[in-house]
Amino acid sequence: MHLIHAPELSDVAEYAYAARVTPPARLVFTAGACPLDAAGRTVAPGEPAAQARQVMANLAAALAAAGARLPDVVKTTVYVATTDRADLVAVWEVVRDAFGDHDPPSTLLGVTVLGYPDQLVEVEAVAAVREVG
Repeated sequence: MHLIHAPELSDVAEYAYAARVTPPARLVFTAGACPLDAAGRTVAPGEPAAQARQVMANLAAALAAAGARLPDVVKTTVYVATTDRADLVAVWEVVRDAFGDHDPPSTLLGVTVLGYPDQLVEVEAVAAVREVG
């Protein structure tokens, strides 16, 4: 996988503008990771950043179950149920921190509502795992 930072585009964005996957690689598509604990309860109602931390832990667990890791992610979509840009920024900071130096292309959206009661954050991802051997 190669993350592409297009020099013609603004460097304000905290992510690569594109990603290229070179064969052989196995693609992993995740469902949206939600801020649910092991018992299926929505954590931290009303707290977007706290929910984002749970979401990223759940995303990492889903990727691990498929034989992938966060550094294998080539694209994310981040949904935040809000009309407040500050909530978007707070969630984005948690997501970016979870990826560390890895900055896959991402789309950040403010949406009206998400699927679970009190849910404010959801993140879906596509990963590419290099096949060895």
